[in-house]
Amino acid sequence: MSAYRFCRTDDVALLVDALNRCWSPSFPDEPPMTSAAFKRSIRDLQVWCSSCMVAFSGSDPVGILIGAKRTSGTLVHKIAVHPDHRRQGHARHLLASLGSKLAIIGPPRITVEVPAVLTPACELFKTSGFVHEALLTDYVLPAAADAPEAGEMASDEHAGRFVIPVTVDDLVANGLLEETRAPAWARSVETVTARKDQIAGLAVSSEERIEAYLLYREPGVEPEGHTETGPRADPPPVELVALRSSMDDGGARLRRLLGRFRQRDPRTVRFSKVHPEEFPDGLLEALGFRTAESHFLYAAKARSA
Repeated sequence: MSAYRFCRTDDVALLVDALNRCWSPSFPDEPPMTSAAFKRSIRDLQVWCSSCMVAFSGSDPVGILIGAKRTSGTLVHKIAVHPDHRRQGHARHLLASLGSKLAIIGPPRITVEVPAVLTPACELFKTSGFVHEALLTDYVLPAAADAPEAGEMASDEHAGRFVIPVTVDDLVANGLLEETRAPAWARSVETVTARKDQIAGLAVSSEERIEAYLLYREPGVEPEGHTETGPRADPPPVELVALRSSMDDGGARLRRLLGRFRQRDPRTVRFSKVHPEEFPDGLLEALGFRTAESHFLYAAKARSA
């Protein structure tokens, strides 16, 4: 007999077990979830145990929904059903239960970012009342030896402007980390602030202000708090967290930042889940980025089942 229940803050061990039983079979290349990594997702992504739900067959977890919650809405961060228990309505029931709960306590907006290649997952959300809002695109800046020339970067000083190190706290102090566009959940202000000790950056600065900046995380620091333990054929890419300019200069300052960054670190750079509102059409390609994977952003308004 199937049973379902929302979780509590003392259910971390259950949620970790359910993720490893239900999520890991579909994503064998990902390291197993641990309690420490799950607790980091609570801190970094605002995963709420009370927005997480487990489906049971007897005493065994057979389905899992992980929800992250902010005042702006709830993200369905992960949803999975054990391979032996699929096509029995578990995922649909988990989504409906979350919607019913949020229709009462809020916030009413529910979103999910689904890799475009996961057709069954896309169909699940579309048939559960979610509407496609945007296509999020992963971009890759190839390793320096393979990348197009990013521009002339001979000097840090150019027309009274300098490329300087910058931290998340520096940007907050200058009022530059406010949400002005539509980044993915893992690159939002809340996540960047929570992960500030893992993030470094560069900025183009004049005497008066910071005019452009980029933020990045070193490879080996996984989004869920996992640590790389096995050998890899290629060095992992650097994770670009933010790339912004306050100047309408056709991308010149961003090009300068990327060039300076590539002088310091020639590895591949990955910029994940870029919303089309974040940059003018063609700008990232003009800066040397190449498109990679795509993700569908779906959204729904919570309603009682």
